[in-house]
Amino acid sequence: MKKIWKNAKALSPVVASIILIAVTVAVSIAVAAWMGALTFTFTKTEELRITGYTWTNSTHVTLTVSNTGSSSLTIVGAQVDDASANCYKSDGTAITSSAGYSLNKGDTGSVIIQKPSGSWSTVKYNFALLTSSGNKYTYQASYTG
Repeated sequence: MKKIWKNAKALSPVVASIILIAVTVAVSIAVAAWMGALTFTFTKTEELRITGYTWTNSTHVTLTVSNTGSSSLTIVGAQVDDASANCYKSDGTAITSSAGYSLNKGDTGSVIIQKPSGSWSTVKYNFALLTSSGNKYTYQASYTG
């Protein structure tokens, strides 16, 4: 048979309340620190905007680009309608995965894209610029030349 302890003492309500408040404050501090670290990670974002285009000739188009993100980025390649395409800086230097085109925060530049095969025709083209972080920025333009 079970014996009931009449003189056994538990924590007083005041001590229990203090312990609960201390645990709540500790958990709140941990969550705030985690959210703060998460916020700093998300504030460094990469954002490339393609703001315009010019048909340079029957095989090349020049895209005007702007880094509107909060960190620098590096363009490492281009595509035309999902096909890999050669691309160059405005000075003619090739843009490759090993020799990318870096744009600091707020910088504007130009990327020249060569059509993978043939000449441009009177159709819409989907251009994409690829960055070293794996992002793909797209733009659609119609050839009017």
